[in-house]
Amino acid sequence: MHFNCKEDIIQCSPQWKGERFPDGRPKVPDDILRRIGNTTLEEMWAPLYRLEYKYQQEGRLKRANPKKKILVGRAVTAMYAPTRPDVADYYMDFGRNTEGRKGFFNQWPLEDLQEHDVMVMDMYGKVVEGCPIGGNLSTLISKKTRDGGAIVWGGVRDMDQIVEIENTQTYYLDTDPTPFRETMLLGINIPVRIGRAVCVPGDVVLGTPAGVIFIPAHLAEYCVVDAEKSHVRDIWGFIRLKELKYTAAQIDSPWEPEMWEDFHDWFVKDDGAKDYRHLDFSEELAEARAKKSASQKPGEETRW
Repeated sequence: MHFNCKEDIIQCSPQWKGERFPDGRPKVPDDILRRIGNTTLEEMWAPLYRLEYKYQQEGRLKRANPKKKILVGRAVTAMYAPTRPDVADYYMDFGRNTEGRKGFFNQWPLEDLQEHDVMVMDMYGKVVEGCPIGGNLSTLISKKTRDGGAIVWGGVRDMDQIVEIENTQTYYLDTDPTPFRETMLLGINIPVRIGRAVCVPGDVVLGTPAGVIFIPAHLAEYCVVDAEKSHVRDIWGFIRLKELKYTAAQIDSPWEPEMWEDFHDWFVKDDGAKDYRHLDFSEELAEARAKKSASQKPGEETRW
């Protein structure tokens, strides 16, 4: 066995074809992370759900830093279980004497953190004597990730200190003053469960006021394009709703060709769409044009 085993990490992310970290974790490009950070949880959830990735989101966690509304980064995972002495003693000896690790089980996964990472810790729901991070380790996470944070399916301690760390965000079940006890580490960078969600090392973590979602690395670009298309359509839709040009039913239903024509004119001309003009709506526009042409009477013309 090895903690943070490269071969195992590659095997659990087989559809990722891009760059990887030295330990094998998928390295989703920084620009994709930036773009995902401008989306909402619901916008990223929709394409995943359509693709049958139904267990990627968890909304029952608390947030430590209300000023940092968005957390986005690449997942580093750790799985824990209640202590069984024979297993815990062997793993501790192996980690310290074979892999040269220092400290204790809750500190080892933090050694592998990189810039823009998020520490994802499956603490099997334990809060009392189940707090793997507090003020010190949260400070270390902040230093190593710069703008990342932690997702803990368990407890945290030193909340008065954690809330003062401005550039990171921590999601957690509850707080307790007791430290990390009677818990052993089963693996670093293996698939873990956070509530009803599954997280694989290298997944893109998006944390918002609505909860957290784990986006598989190989779907990150596809999902962010889908989310951006939804987002810019919402911008246009909100404008038209405020103008009372269309009803909510029209905006929320499949658009008529005339609405697509209106959206296209706005998309290519209005400054509100300038940050989204890398998107390609040609397929949607082609379908709308075909639908309009099919419904036209002989002799009628379209201004497209």
